[in-house]
Amino acid sequence: KIASEIGVTRSTVWKWIEELRALGAQIKGHPSSGYQLQKLPDLLVPSLVRRELGDAEIGRKVIHYFRIGSTNDVALALAAADKGRSAHGTVVVAEEQTAGRGRFARTWYSEKSSGIYSSVILRPPLSPASAPALTLMAGVAAHATVSSATGLPVDIRWPNDLLLNGKKVCGILTEMNAELDRLHSVVLGIGINVNHREMPPELRAIATSLRIETGKVYSRAQVLVSLLKELERHYRLLLESGAAPIIERWAARSTYAKGKRIRVLA
Repeated sequence: KIASEIGVTRSTVWKWIEELRALGAQIKGHPSSGYQLQKLPDLLVPSLVRRELGDAEIGRKVIHYFRIGSTNDVALALAAADKGRSAHGTVVVAEEQTAGRGRFARTWYSEKSSGIYSSVILRPPLSPASAPALTLMAGVAAHATVSSATGLPVDIRWPNDLLLNGKKVCGILTEMNAELDRLHSVVLGIGINVNHREMPPELRAIATSLRIETGKVYSRAQVLVSLLKELERHYRLLLESGAAPIIERWAARSTYAKGKRIRVLA
């Protein structure tokens, strides 16, 4: 019936069904009754994400890849090619990264369709000396996202890691294009381990996921939407009120900051 209604062969329908299954859709097939869609794939579909963000700056454009080297590399190239401000607020997401990275060129484990692998392009009206506040801002936003999703206490480790039960669940990599007195663009790379069933043996002692800690399976699209909304809220706070309230919120959420003197040069 499907084949006749859309004017293709049954073989073509079967190939399409297999492609959908490869993307994660659960489709039941029966010789007499045909196919039944049982579950949609948990993909970071740009149109669904955009619909939840309204007129927000961050997420005004969402670019999705199934498999890519690094979302930060793509975002950096987009920012470099943009001569105006059209790339500002663009978010690059991927289902899988083959060369995801963290600070000091460390590898970021990017299991297919299990985490949030994202990069946000910003063109903030800030000086290069003020750029570190953007990393703290991203940390506070990610903290709010993970806390809301899990209901568990989340700790921020200086300057860019989020921990659940002492294990890393989120990492932030900030890269920028700047001159001595001018900040051209900033890329905030944010990775969150969401639905990983388990981590590789070499990472189990130091890394975890939302699913491992709570036993729940999450909608990655909803986690991404929550993250982008929190980034929007805290980015506006930074621009309107300066770094002080961001630093205060960051310090209140980090045991690594308690009892330590912090000096911000800006």
